[in-house]
Amino acid sequence: MHHNKIYDQPRYTISQAADLLKISIPTLRMYEKNFLFIPYQKESRQRLFSEGDLTRIRCIRTAINTKKFSIEAIKLIYSLIPCWDLKNCSAEDRSACPAYNSHGFPCWSFKHEDNLCELENCRECVVYKEYSDCGKIKTGIQKISESV
Repeated sequence: MHHNKIYDQPRYTISQAADLLKISIPTLRMYEKNFLFIPYQKESRQRLFSEGDLTRIRCIRTAINTKKFSIEAIKLIYSLIPCWDLKNCSAEDRSACPAYNSHGFPCWSFKHEDNLCELENCRECVVYKEYSDCGKIKTGIQKISESV
């Protein structure tokens, strides 16, 4: 994966990101509201986007426009990423984790309390970062299943 400081550096405003992606600002806001991505927010609450964010959103756009996936289907796919395995959660952490105990929403959409992820910034989490491009979801799940 090509994650590095430049790739992950938030630098585009929402209007610049919309222009680069050739989509509307309301569409970006709808994707955010549906937890398809997490933009970086400055203290002023201004959203900024990195190259990694743009890669993720391009993947989402391809899934919607080419593959005809609904937003709900994309959320379901994200919810199936076994974050508990990637983070090596204990049985105790899993029992207190809404991402482990439900489906239909990505792990980064939940408020994490009383578990391993409580103090972590989801935007910086391996689960969120490593599964930003379309191919990584399948290969990541394959790696996990091979190691079991």
